Order: sequence, then C-alpha cells, then structure tokens
Amino acid sequence: MIAGRLHWFAGGQKISGRAALARFEFENGTLTLTEAGSKRRASLHVLASAAELARIDPGGLEIFDADLAAFGERLTSESHTLKRALTDPHLFSGIGNAYSDEILHRARLSPVTLTRALTPAQIAQLYQAARVTLAEWTERLRTQAGAQFPEGVSAFRPEMAVHGRFGLPCPVCATTVQRIRYAQNETNYCPHCQTQGRILADRALSRLLKDDWPRTVEELERLRGPPGAATLTRIKDQGR
Repeated sequence: MIAGRLHWFAGGQKISGRAALARFEFENGTLTLTEAGSKRRASLHVLASAAELARIDPGGLEIFDADLAAFGERLTSESHTLKRALTDPHLFSGIGNAYSDEILHRARLSPVTLTRALTPAQIAQLYQAARVTLAEWTERLRTQAGAQFPEGVSAFRPEMAVHGRFGLPCPVCATTVQRIRYAQNETNYCPHCQTQGRILADRALSRLLKDDWPRTVEELERLRGPPGAATLTRIKDQGR
C-alpha cells in the first residue's frame, strides 16, 4: 500500500533495526518489508498459480496495452470525476494518487470534471498525457536507481509539476498550486492551467469558510494580503 517499502541488504551487510513485517532470506542477501505509520494496510499473498493471481486482479486497464478507443470506453464506463476514475484500480492499473495529479496537469483538465462530460478531443488529450507521463516517470526512476536497489521510494518528487507542491508555483504558468484534501490523500492542481482560474472547494475548509471561500485565484490572492493571510492561516488551523 502507500507506506509499504521493500529494502535490500546484500550478504554480510548489517540489516536495519527498523521493524520488518516480513523478511526473505536469499543466498546473496535479505529482502525486508516495512510499513511507515500505524495504519498497517500492507498485505502479502502467497499464490499457487497464475489462475489464483488472476482472482485477486482488480482488472484495471493497462495504459500501454490499450489504444485510444479502449481507453475512452473504460474511462466513460462509469460516471466519476477524472481524479477518481484514474485512481480506481478497477478501471486503470498502476496510476495512483501522485501520477493522476501529474497526468491531469499535463492534460490541462480539472480533477473534478466528470468522465462522461469529456469531449472526444479531451479524451484523446488525457490518453496521450497518461502515456507520456507514465513513460517519462518510469524512465526517470529507472535512471535514478541505476543498477542499485531502489531505496528512498516516495510519491513526492521535486521534479513533479503539481503533486505535493501545494503553495508553490506551477512550472508552466507560475500560478500557485492548490489542493483538495480528503481522508489521507490530497489532490493538487493548477487553477490557471486546469480549472480556468477557479479554486476548487476543499471539503473541510470550504464548509468552514462558507461564503468567504475564495472562488478564483484573484480572490485567493486578495486573502493572502497582510490582514487576510493571518486570518486565512487561523481558519486553516481551526479547520484541522
């Protein structure tokens, strides 16, 4: 799951003292599984055959195995927001929270747009953005790891355009990146590039602010003036 990590210790190397949920010993080293935090959502499955593996496959479409028609059919098979659709493993395989933000930013689409509201041109735009984004990041992470075991795995990378960059400038237009927080996740987006300047409602904070919730980038910037900045900070703190 999100906080699960695999660590490799070559033969003769001292194994980390961190608590391991599982340890696999080989002739040339040891592989451990750890999980950060206290949620304990990681799980291991021991399967006897490919048929058994298929039984727990959620069935998400593999982006690189699908043409535009198959992608569009799967995307519009249910009416969801784009963010939800891209992160649903029953619809698409291997995207997740971080890369869905990056894909939507590249496609210049709002995360809350409904799948069935897209035009054919927008579906094609999203399809291309998904393939290019995932290919670029696969190559980048392989290059960074080189021949070494990939330690330091994280969904937050400084090279990302919007994911994990709330409050920082968009690399395309310099507009401040915004976010929608929910449960343990958040959606990051650029208002200028993706939502025609609209600030999307944060479920918790917008309920607290009600009519004072900024609807546009311009309104938000006014709130960030000397008096408003302090007020907005206090409101955010109360919302937590």
